[in-house]
This record gives sequence, structure tokens and C-alpha cells, in this order.
Amino acid sequence: MKQFLSRLPLYNEMVLPYHYAQSVVASIKYGYPGKKLRVIGVTGTNGKTTTCFMIWKMLNSSGHKTGLMTTVAYGIDKLEPETGHMTTVDAFTLNRRIKKIADQGAEFLVLEVTSHALAEFRTLNIPFEIAVFTNLTHEHLDYHKTLEKYRAAKGKLFKKAAYSILNADDPATKYYKKLTDDYSTYGIKNGQNRPENLKLSVNGVKYSLGDINIETNLPGEFNVYNSLAATLVGKKLGLTNSQIETGIKALKEVEGRMNIIDEGQPFMVIVDYAHTPDALNNVFEALKNHKGKIISVHGGAGRRDPSTREVRGRLLAENSDTVIITEDDSRDENPETIAAAFIRGAESQGKILGKNLFKELDRKEAIKLAIEKAKPDDIVLVLGKGHEKTILRADGPHAFEDIKVAKELLRAKNFTQK
Repeated sequence: MKQFLSRLPLYNEMVLPYHYAQSVVASIKYGYPGKKLRVIGVTGTNGKTTTCFMIWKMLNSSGHKTGLMTTVAYGIDKLEPETGHMTTVDAFTLNRRIKKIADQGAEFLVLEVTSHALAEFRTLNIPFEIAVFTNLTHEHLDYHKTLEKYRAAKGKLFKKAAYSILNADDPATKYYKKLTDDYSTYGIKNGQNRPENLKLSVNGVKYSLGDINIETNLPGEFNVYNSLAATLVGKKLGLTNSQIETGIKALKEVEGRMNIIDEGQPFMVIVDYAHTPDALNNVFEALKNHKGKIISVHGGAGRRDPSTREVRGRLLAENSDTVIITEDDSRDENPETIAAAFIRGAESQGKILGKNLFKELDRKEAIKLAIEKAKPDDIVLVLGKGHEKTILRADGPHAFEDIKVAKELLRAKNFTQK
């Protein structure tokens, strides 16, 4: 019923009073738990989760008990996996979890904040000491309808935050600067805080920011941005250079974000959550110097912005030697229809169905096909679902984990015995 109603014009606006009331009641029920913590909110299209993890790890390792709530997991020390396909959960779940974190004696909370959550008042009555902006690219227009409305929804975070940290290389920062009186900026090309002596490798990034020497275990230029933002949070909160450096380096990986799966195979398998054009570009940029071939497995979610499907198909074709189009969370939309748009995009860049472009709608079989096609020094990219524990089909959720499936398929090949 909800899926039907959500397609009605102005549905999202019609239900806003309900969302507002829900947040008010949830805040009261759990005793305004957000006010008992120093809250750091991170928003943007891409990079939110990794930036949150960097900040959380940095604060905890420096002796500040810190809670975390992201797309991937939530908690303080022993994180619990987020099994739902929602970044900022509903107001009742959100306030209940925040209360639990506060009751455990946390000083800080690092909260990943989505445009949906801001538009629907889920973070009402949560005061933000610091708000971080990562970037703004094409996403969620099925919900917001225009990029301007999407940008404005995220702007609510900077209006209410005491201090903002903004990505000066992103055009949207010019808009967000007008919403906040106290802020600092960062970027590779622009901003008050820019890296020096920058070195990128498949194992991470290194650079200096003034007298702070940053080293990450996470590769890609996008992790320069993520770590810059985390570093500025640390500086604003008064951490020492050593605490910032040690904390950021302590983060080994984030589940579903550029995770390398190693079961002894002579090629690389990487699982990543990338499901937007910008995120795909970031992944391919991080691997641009790799000498082997790239085999990409990707698909699109149903009932989500269809305008990016052909675009993503083109990007996959431009940056991959072999493209395998598969299922994602199709929900009640026909997977064949979704795949057709990706295939059109890939074919527009010269890929030929049956030669270097394949359609395999069973996601496990698609990953298996990619592994079978991989030669020594190649890279298999499994993109789109990352950390998620289920796949949503017309009949509901089914257990499915890209990382687990990839490991099982690789182990079945007994590479370690060869």
C-alpha cells in the first residue's frame, strides 16, 4: 500500500506533518537523548560513512568514548550491523539507539545524516556541535525531484549546527556557507586546509596538513577528502596532532568500502558500495594505474532514480574491460527493465552483448561469472551493495552479502591449494 501511495504526486509533502509529529513524540519518549551528547553530523552524497568511521575511530582511540550511527553499523565499541537499507533510521529507532549510547556513558556521537532524514525531521531535537559536508552529486532525485531541493534538504543540517566543515572543491559549499556563520573549509584544489606532499597508492594515501602528517589505510583520492574532514573535526575538538594521526591510521577498513577479498587468488576482488555515478568514478579513479583488466559487476535498485542507470552503464563501459549487469534491490520493479537501461548505456560506449558485456540477473551467478573470467593481475569489482546483508526482491528481502558470496566462490576454487 505504501509503495502505491508513495507514487502519488506531492506524497512526500503530504506526510511531512506525520513525520514531524513522530519525531516530537520520539524525542519526548526517550528523553531528548541527543542533548546528552556532543553530536557530530556528517552529510553528503558520497563519503559519509567512511568519514564517520574515521572520526569515530579517532575520538575513541584518543580516549573519548564515542558512539557511531551509520549506514553500516551503530554502537560504541562493539558495533552492531545495520541490517536495514536505511542510513538514518526512523525517529523512534534513532532516538532509542541514541539513548542507549548516552546511557553507556558516551561523550560524543558521530551520526551519518541523510537528506531524507533532514527533510522528514528525523533529527529534530538533536543539537549538532559540528556538521561536516562531503560532497553533493546526482542522487535521490526520485525523492527530492530536483538537485536544488536535494541541496536545500542537506542545508538544514548546517543551519542548526554550531560549526560547519565544508568541502571547498564542491560547488554546493558556496550555498552552505550562507547558512552558517562559523565554518572552515577543506579541499585538494581549494579551501583553507589543503594537503601538501600528497601521495596516492593502492594501499592508502599520505599527506601533510600543516604540521599534521596523515596516513590512511584506505586508498583513493576520495579518502583524501574524507580524512581531511575528519582531521578538521579533530582539530576543532582540540585533539593533539598525535591523536589525530594515530586515530585516522588506526582505521583499517570500513565494511563494504573498497574491501579487498583475498582467498589466495592471483587476481584482486574488491567489494564496494558505489551506486552513484560519482561513487563509481571515484572507484575507477582509485584503480586507474592498475595494469590488469577490470571486470565490473553492477546493477540498479528498483524504485530509485532511474535517470542514472544509462549514465552508470556508460561509466562501467568506459572504465571496465568486461561489464556484467546484474540485479540489485529490484523491489517491485522488473529487473529486466532496470538491466536494459544499464545495457543501453554500456552499448553506447561500444560494449557488445555476449562479448564484453553480459547480463546475469542472479547476483551470485554474476559474481561467479566475473571470477571465472578473471586472469592473473585482473581486478573483479563487485559494486553497489557493499555491506548490505539482504537483497530486496518483489517478494521481500532475501539474505545476500556480496563479501560473503565472493569469499565462498573464491574458496570453492581452492586457490590456496594451487
